[in-house]
Amino acid sequence: MGNELMLLFNDMINKPAVSEIINCNIITLRFGLALSAAEALELIETRAAALRSNGRIEFGAGIINKLIMKFCDSPFLSQHNYAATLHDLIETFYYFKNETLDEISDDELISLMKKYFDQNCQGSIELLQNRELELLARNIRYGVTDYANLCEDAEESIDEENYYD
Repeated sequence: MGNELMLLFNDMINKPAVSEIINCNIITLRFGLALSAAEALELIETRAAALRSNGRIEFGAGIINKLIMKFCDSPFLSQHNYAATLHDLIETFYYFKNETLDEISDDELISLMKKYFDQNCQGSIELLQNRELELLARNIRYGVTDYANLCEDAEESIDEENYYD
């Protein structure tokens, strides 16, 4: 009986979330991108798994719609890689929300992710995760004022060995 109630509860929560994601298609179709109901549900499941794995909770629509709307005009997205990239972006967002110690807002993190994805990374999720966002998180953890400036110039970069001396 307990499992049946959980399934019913999840269904009640997921239906409106799927509808919200599907409604984004109105805008994203302008860029040749659309998600099916099944893909939308998979994104919700990815979000739930990412929240669990990062020890986070979230109420409401979450960031899926924000990511969709922010990234839909990226020249590096096509219908072929759209859903897979969104899965990666959701996981990346929650991981780096923790890594940045919640020092920046959701909207700012999403904007920086988009900027780095389109410019510095040329559409590479791996570069976004392993280079740009790692530098951003490091800058925030070390208290760099201009944390979004990812210049790796020796004079401007933090020398981690001498930081605490």
